[in-house]
Amino acid sequence: MPDPFADLLLRLRQDAGRTQEEQAEAINAVSGRDTMTRREISRYEKFENIPTDHTIGHIAAACGVPFEELQRKAKAARARKRKGHADAGGEQDTVKRRTLLGGATIGVSAAAEPWGRLAFALGKGAKIDSLSASTLTDRAAELHVQELDLSARRLQSMVESHLDAITATLPRAGEHERALTIAAGETAALAGWVAWDLGEHEKADAYYKVTAQCAAAAGHPPLRALALTYASYGASTPKAKLDLLSQAASDVRGCGNATAAAWILGRHAEEAAAVDDETGALRALERARFAYDFADHTSEQAWVRFVTPYRMDSLALSVYGRLGRSELTSTADTAVDRLGDGLPDGGVVVLGDLAAALLHGGDVDQGVYVSRQFAAAAQAKPNTMGKERAAAIAASLPDNERELALHLRKFAS
Repeated sequence: MPDPFADLLLRLRQDAGRTQEEQAEAINAVSGRDTMTRREISRYEKFENIPTDHTIGHIAAACGVPFEELQRKAKAARARKRKGHADAGGEQDTVKRRTLLGGATIGVSAAAEPWGRLAFALGKGAKIDSLSASTLTDRAAELHVQELDLSARRLQSMVESHLDAITATLPRAGEHERALTIAAGETAALAGWVAWDLGEHEKADAYYKVTAQCAAAAGHPPLRALALTYASYGASTPKAKLDLLSQAASDVRGCGNATAAAWILGRHAEEAAAVDDETGALRALERARFAYDFADHTSEQAWVRFVTPYRMDSLALSVYGRLGRSELTSTADTAVDRLGDGLPDGGVVVLGDLAAALLHGGDVDQGVYVSRQFAAAAQAKPNTMGKERAAAIAASLPDNERELALHLRKFAS
């Protein structure tokens, strides 16, 4: 017969929208080991076995629920199992996820989502040790670095599992609350970016909103700038994009934010060029380049690691290409020289902008060559921005490159 605790584990998994295999992977992501299996999850949910307290901690983190409450219910389940009383006298009907979350005012559907659990946890506070806090914040930074190499599909479960791990510790954060809140916000922003990349726009917006909550709770404006700049890619109108970027730029003033400022100003230039605001675009691009002269993308926030010199070339190419400026050709030459024979991290977007710039500038042979590099990179790491560039490149290829154009159009669709 079913047991309330086994049913609780089943509902926690279902609320998180995971299969048994995905639940095992989420628990392994928290523990850092590959010891949990789908079969073991099945045994827990059939009440054939009860997790140890050590595993209970990993399950709590993977599902974003308080460890102590889950541990207490596991202890009661062990007592029932010892006595042979599988029926807990109606507890199955009264153990609700809302109760497990400590009387959260958010609804069950919101609690089932990582951003809902994080929004709830922001209102709590207690104690956690320094080593655990450091491990969680370091892992948040590592995920932003991994974003350079992993596809959005591969990254999504890793990011969301880590967000749940931080969320579960926030009620016990104590003196580490600010650092963990910032790490939670950085992870939530990356989760939003990944969701947007996968076409899950409503989910992305929810993540960006809770990132802004983290920024407010921690008193850390650059974190809000990260969310606003990510959100600018999906804003509905050019004015909305520029408004978000203007606010983001004001959030990264001051020391230690030079790379972030360069990225945000470069994005502002890109969007201004898209609405033919030549003066505004060129001014923003000049400011972006000036900021980048003082930047070190490898030693500032982890989330600016992708703003390499290649990416700055890409932003300039995008601006000059949209405005039809003569600087396009010389900037493309510089980008080709800088690129050399290697593909940089995050190279899909860079190669896309470079290919488009070369084709628009009349260097067709080099443009086709880089277009082929782009096609290979985009296939290896598909993303929304790459698909947008694939469509633009396909429209600019010469007639004798119909096969390549067809491949890029198919990829873009």
